[in-house]
Formats: sequence, C-alpha cells, structure tokens
Amino acid sequence: MNVPREHLPRPFGVTPTPAEHHSPDSGRRAIPECQVVREDVLTIEVEGIGAYSLMWTPTDEPPGDVGYTAQDGVLAEGDIPEALALTAGFAFTEGIIDTLSDIAAMWICHERPDVVNLRLAHPDEANVRRRNVVVNSSCGVCGGREQLFNGVTCTAPPVGSLRLRIADLASIRTAMQERQRVFGATGGTHGATLFGSDLQLLAVAEDLGRHNALDKVIGRHLLAGRSFAGCGAFISSRVSYEMVAKAVRAGLDVLAAISAPSSLAIELAQRQGLTLCGFVRDKRAMIYAHPQRIID
Repeated sequence: MNVPREHLPRPFGVTPTPAEHHSPDSGRRAIPECQVVREDVLTIEVEGIGAYSLMWTPTDEPPGDVGYTAQDGVLAEGDIPEALALTAGFAFTEGIIDTLSDIAAMWICHERPDVVNLRLAHPDEANVRRRNVVVNSSCGVCGGREQLFNGVTCTAPPVGSLRLRIADLASIRTAMQERQRVFGATGGTHGATLFGSDLQLLAVAEDLGRHNALDKVIGRHLLAGRSFAGCGAFISSRVSYEMVAKAVRAGLDVLAAISAPSSLAIELAQRQGLTLCGFVRDKRAMIYAHPQRIID
C-alpha cells in the first residue's frame, strides 16, 4: 500500500516551515509545512588545540551520553553516533590525526548534544593547519597552490585492488540515493557512500555540506576499525580539490561523483594515484585520472 508522502514519518534532519508556491498554472498556493533541510552547528572542542564549529545537518536523534576511548572503542548503543563519526572523519581528513590511535577519547554529554569533546593521545604532535574557526557548509581549504599539494599526505597509498565497471558505479549511486531520507523529503542534502572491493556499501551519509557527508562515512569506517584498502567513495556533488584531498587522505582507490571535477581536483588525483570519475550517469562517466581501475 502506498502511504501519502505527507503522512510518512519526518526524518530528523527535516524542518517544517510555511511557504507559498507560485506557478502560472495554479497561481498562489499556501503550504503550511514545506519540508526543508535542517542546518545546525556542531562544535568540536579539541583539548589543547582549539574549537571547530561545523555547519552541518544532524540526521539522527541526539544520542545522549556517548563516547569513544582507545581502550573500549565506541561507547554507545546500536550504530556509531553520527556526531562522533563526523568528528573522527573531520579530524582525520583535516590532518589533526593520522590514525585512530591518535584519539585518546571523544565524548558527548546529553546536556550539550551540539558539542563533541576530543582528546588527543599526543596533542603536541598534532599537525594543525587552522584552529578556532567556523567551517560553513561550502568551506574548503586555504593556501597557495604548492602549499595545497604539499600539504596532502596519503596515509595509505592506494594498492590498486579495486576494479569496477561504470555500471557498478551507477548501481552504487542508486543504492546510496535510496538511503537518503532527508534528500527524499527536502531535495536539500548531499550524499556520500563508502564501498568495498566487493562493491557493497560500507557506510552512507547525507548532509547539507558535501564535505561533511564524506567526512561522516570516512569517520564511521575509521571508528569501526576497518581498513580503507581497496575502498572507493561515491558523492552526489561536484568534485573540488578538498574532496579529492579527503579521499587521498583516507587512501581510497576511487572517487566517483555525479557532477564535475575541478582542474586542481584532477591534478591532485593524478599525482596521488586516485581514480577520479565524474558525470556518472546511468552507464556513462568521464574518467579524469588513473582509468586502469575501470574495466569496461
């Protein structure tokens, strides 16, 4: 039985707001509850380093008191809390940590679900490019051209074990979109998924910010203690330099996207051995770097 859309449960990342629809055919029509994507602030307090305020979309209910320790792993019921995944992914792709062992502890208190506390195992050794900043939903990285390229270190160079067809990428894209509940209600989020060499989805996330969506899946995989060897990512956005930098940082084999890459994104992918695919539509795609992993 098909349930009317307005009667479906509203995903947590959706906020209702009044709006007015205008069209030449039907004129003006009031919409009491137009569904829009939720935008909020998540503050990451890194002890001894500084604070990072990320503009993000929470898509899960607040988890209460949860955390992570190097000794015990994730301390939460059920799945890895989304805010912890984003924090770990951001710290990793930002270069604050190099491995999971660099995190001594993370925790969220139910009184402040918008704040994640992060304690580093060796804060004096952290490589910090920026601190005490607000990172908006489209924020990238700053610096001169060579500074950007030299600042990207690959934690685990791609080993080349991933092989796939363009049709496989189309299937991954479809599977990701089917899990984007907030996008289905609002049309306002980006999606990202991480997949393995068997082409099975390992993590899926969505967010107002394309950087956040990718950081969420990278962080979730990192906190699960899994290797990134032979993995790839698919994103529903354009591919700018910083998106490739995140993929390189994780040691992914492939980064594919529904939209276009930039010139710096292509250059970085070429330098670092990353297969970069853009304009993935049905069974078609453009391959901009290292096409040897595409076996069509």
